[in-house]
Amino acid sequence: MADSIMSKAATMEIPINSNGDTGTLPEDDSLEQAAKLQWSLDEKDLQQVMVSGPNLNETSIVSGGYGGTTEGIIPTSSIKELRMKARRVSVPPSHSAASRIASQSDDYPGSSMQHSSSNSSMADDASRGVAVEKLDFVKKWGLNTYKCTKQMISERFGRGSRTVDLELEAQIDVLRDTKRKYENVLRLARALTNHFYSMVQTQHALGDTFADLSQKSPELRDEFGYNAETQKLLCKNGETLLGAVNFFVSSINTLVNKTMEDTLMTIKMYESARLEFDAYRADLEELSLGPRDAVTMARIDYAQQQYQVHKDKYERLRSDVTIKLKFLEENKVKVMHKQLLLFHNAISAYFAGNQQQLEQTLKQFNIKLKPPGSEQPSWLEEP
Repeated sequence: MADSIMSKAATMEIPINSNGDTGTLPEDDSLEQAAKLQWSLDEKDLQQVMVSGPNLNETSIVSGGYGGTTEGIIPTSSIKELRMKARRVSVPPSHSAASRIASQSDDYPGSSMQHSSSNSSMADDASRGVAVEKLDFVKKWGLNTYKCTKQMISERFGRGSRTVDLELEAQIDVLRDTKRKYENVLRLARALTNHFYSMVQTQHALGDTFADLSQKSPELRDEFGYNAETQKLLCKNGETLLGAVNFFVSSINTLVNKTMEDTLMTIKMYESARLEFDAYRADLEELSLGPRDAVTMARIDYAQQQYQVHKDKYERLRSDVTIKLKFLEENKVKVMHKQLLLFHNAISAYFAGNQQQLEQTLKQFNIKLKPPGSEQPSWLEEP
């Protein structure tokens, strides 16, 4: 029995080649054989223990039970050695798996680290560039604001000089005064329109009341009828006059709040450019009075460049203001000539009771009246 077990254990050795490596069995077959070997040895040991039973007096396992011959005794040391041999069986490493792991460790970590580092460096460069750009902008804005504020204070207290174009300044003052007066005309014309509209609505309601009373009062039918006709005629003429006055107000509003305002916006840009030009001019003059070392000469050159840039901007805006003032004056004369003639003819025809001349005035200026009730929303639009 012992010889058979030992012979079987001897045949279950792992082949070793000449280089000391394990045999060239495939990794799956070697793993399966090692598992089978471990399982068979454990199963045989268990069977031997169950058949022979434990011997408390000897450290051996008897195959024939208690009192058997010594030929059937298997030393426990031999079983332990077989078990240790089986447990020492190692699974041969897979060369393909090792190569794959090595290739992954060579490719993925390095490439991923390189990719992440490149992305982080690009993000850092972008954020650093934005920060530098913002810092430069704030620096230039702060320096420009400081120079302009200094120049403004110097001019206000009479310590600094300013560039003055007397003719252009006079035209700008005239424009601002004209705008104030035209705004007053616009305010009064709107007030007239509102009051006259209320009067027309009152005449319309009064005419309806007279017409209703003429139907319900037989003894005063003719008198109420005459007054109803008169109020309806006045209401019709008043609506015609309202059309002319509304056209007048719309034209004045366009002239004041769009045309003149656009010119004044250009004038504000011109005044700001003038202040910057004087600020950089004063800075250049101050540097020119100082010492002429290398650092100062570099600062003078830079101040000369900035002075030239702001001088060009100032001259360009001055030319724009001059052109806009010229065209504004021509446009103002043309518009006001037409609107004043319209206002005069319409008012005269209305209060003279000349309905035909009033309608002719509207046709002359291509004014189309809106039908009654067109400004009111329909019943579908009402909440």
